[in-house]
Amino acid sequence: MASAKILESKKAKVAALTEVLKNSTAGVLVDYKGISVADDTLLRKELREAGVTYVVEKNKILEFAFKEAGLEGLCDVLSGTTAIAYTDGDQTAAARILGKYSEKYNGEKFTLKAGFVDGEIYDAKGVVALSKIPSKEVLLAQLLGSLQAPMQNLAATLQALVDKKNSEEAA
Repeated sequence: MASAKILESKKAKVAALTEVLKNSTAGVLVDYKGISVADDTLLRKELREAGVTYVVEKNKILEFAFKEAGLEGLCDVLSGTTAIAYTDGDQTAAARILGKYSEKYNGEKFTLKAGFVDGEIYDAKGVVALSKIPSKEVLLAQLLGSLQAPMQNLAATLQALVDKKNSEEAA
């Protein structure tokens, strides 16, 4: 009886994880062995504040969930210790935060394995590239700044012409 209960529990866990993955815009898999408890606590806090869920799950559970969610390409990296960070918000948040921790440990104790964005699978190098992309808010601010610069230059030039004309009339 206990094994049937356990099997049903695992099936429910896979179904719940599958549903979460289907509704996620992005996710990143990491190998977390060797990270200190203090760093893990800080990492989880930073991820939570960014709207990213971070869980440690058994590789077999992840494998079944990935297959059911259409993310079979992630099954190749399921070995050793595996944690997954996923979000339905900012697509680069998980990669950015986890990439920072991977750099802190020089990719030795805390390594990026793979990830996905909108169903597209990325290998470790792809996740590193994603981690370098600024947040959507930063990108929009940069765009706005670049759009405002020509207008500010034009306004400054026009003001200089007006000031020059006023100084010529006064003289």
